[in-house]
Amino acid sequence: MTTLLASPLRPLVLAISLAVLGGCASIRPVPLTTTTMATAADMRALRKDVEPISGPLTLDEALARALKYNAERRVRMMEESLALGQLDVTKFDMLPRLMAQAGYSWRNNDRTSLSRNPTTGDISTIGFISSDREHLTNGLEFSWSLLDIGMGYYGARQQADRVLISVEKRRKAMHLLMQDVRTAFWRATSAQLLREDVRKTIALAEEALVDSRKAEFERVRNPMDALRYQRQLLENLRLLESINQELSSAQVELASLINAPVNQVFQIAEPTQPSTGALLEVPVAKLEETALAQNPDLRELGYNSRIAREEVRRTLVRLFPNLSLNYSIRYDSDRYLVNNNWQEAGLQLSYNVFNLATGPTQIKLAEAGVALADQRRVAGHLATITQLHLARLNLANARGQMERADAIYATDNKIAEISRNRQAAQVQSKLDVVSNETAAILSLLRRYQALAQVQTAESRLLATLGLEPEIGSTGTLSLKELTEQVRRSPAAWEQMMNKAHVPTIQPRASAPPSAAAPSGERTPAFALHNQQTRGQW
Repeated sequence: MTTLLASPLRPLVLAISLAVLGGCASIRPVPLTTTTMATAADMRALRKDVEPISGPLTLDEALARALKYNAERRVRMMEESLALGQLDVTKFDMLPRLMAQAGYSWRNNDRTSLSRNPTTGDISTIGFISSDREHLTNGLEFSWSLLDIGMGYYGARQQADRVLISVEKRRKAMHLLMQDVRTAFWRATSAQLLREDVRKTIALAEEALVDSRKAEFERVRNPMDALRYQRQLLENLRLLESINQELSSAQVELASLINAPVNQVFQIAEPTQPSTGALLEVPVAKLEETALAQNPDLRELGYNSRIAREEVRRTLVRLFPNLSLNYSIRYDSDRYLVNNNWQEAGLQLSYNVFNLATGPTQIKLAEAGVALADQRRVAGHLATITQLHLARLNLANARGQMERADAIYATDNKIAEISRNRQAAQVQSKLDVVSNETAAILSLLRRYQALAQVQTAESRLLATLGLEPEIGSTGTLSLKELTEQVRRSPAAWEQMMNKAHVPTIQPRASAPPSAAAPSGERTPAFALHNQQTRGQW
C-alpha cells in the first residue's frame, strides 16, 4: 500500500477517482422548464425561410407550399438524409484498420528474474533485471480481415436498399400530404364562399324569431302556431350554426398543412371545378401495370426482399474461415532492450469450429426470412390490385355523388331565389325564406363536400398508382418556380400514357466480396439514389 501511495500517478488517480465519484453522486432528474423548452426558438425555426402569403391562395400554390414547407415532410427528408449518412458509414466497414498506440508503464520495483541450471536443477542466487521501472511505448498497427470485407460489403448493399426504402416512404408521405391538402383546400374554399350567406341567414332567422316571440307575447296569432313557427326557426338556426362550426376549422387545417400561421386569415382563390373523367377512362390493365411498377408500398416490399437475400449471403460469409493480415511498427524506450525499434508482420487463419454445428441452422433462419419477404411481396401485389380497384370504384361513386349534389343544389338555389322574390313581394313568411335559404346553403355545403370527396378519391387513386407531379428539387427551387412546375405538371393519365414501363424489382446477383467490388457493382444504385434523395421526389 505504501508503494502504491508513492506512485507518481497518485495525484492523477485520486483526481480521476474523485471526479468519477462526484459525477455519479450528482446525477438528479432535471425537468424541462419554460426557458429550456425554447418554444420561441422552435417557432422561429418552424417559420424560417417560409414566404408569407401575399395574395389569394391557389390550389397549385397550396400544394407547392405543402411540399416545400410542411414540417412532417421536412422530418421525412431528414430521415432520408440520416439513412444516406448511415450508408456512408457502413461502406467504411470494408476498409482496413490502422491503429496508432501510445502508452506509459510504471512499476514500484525492478522486474527481476532468476535462472535455473538445467543439469543440476539449482536456482541461481543472483537476479537479473530485465526491464525499466518506467518506459514509454508506441506503435502503428495495420490489420485487414477478409471476413470483415465480406460482411461490410453485403452490409453496405443492405444499407443502400434501406436508403431506397426511405425514398419510398417519403413518396408515400408526399401522396398522403397532397391528398390532405386537396381536401382541406376545398373545405376552406366552401367555408369562404358560405361564410357571408350563413351569417345573413342566421341574422334573418334571429330577426324572424324575435318577431314571432313578440307576436306570441301580444297574442296576435294562435300560441300553438307561434310555437311551431319558433320551433322550425330554431331548428334552422341549429343547422346553420352546425354548418358554421364545421367550416370554422377548415382554414386552420389548411394553414397547418402549408406551414402558415394558423391565426392568419388569408384569401383563397376559388379554382375551376376539376375534371377527373379522363382518369376513369384509362384502361384497367394500364392502371394495374402502373400500380405494380410504381406503388411505394410494393416497391418497399421489393427492397425488403432484396435485403433478406443479402442476409443469406452475409450468413454464408460469416461461416467461412477468417484470414487476417497484420503489420505493425513499434517502439519501446526500455533501455534493457537491444532493439528499441522493430517491425512485426503476421498472417492468421482462424475458424470457429462451432459453425459446423450452428451453420445449417443459421442458413435455414436466413432462408426463412427470404421466404417471408417473398410472401409479403406476393401478398402486397394482391393488396395493391385490390386497393387500386377500390380506389377507382370510390372515385366513380364520388363523381356520381357530386353530380347528384350539384343537381340538388341547383334546384334548392332556384327555390330559395323564388322565396326571396315572394318575400320581397310580402306574399311569403320569413320562416319559408329562412328554411329555403338554409336548405340552399346546406345543399351548397354538401356539393363542396362531394367535390372534396372526389379530390380525396382521386388522390387516393394516384397514391395507389404511385404517380406524383414531375418537378425538381423542393430545396433549391423557389416557391414561385415550384408552383409553376406543379401547375404545368402533366395530368395523371398523361403520365401513364407517356411514361415508359418501369420493371419490377428483381433480386440482385451476388458478387465476390472483394475490396474493389462495391464501388463497381453498386454504381448504378448509388446514381439512382442520388437522383431520388438530394431534395428530389
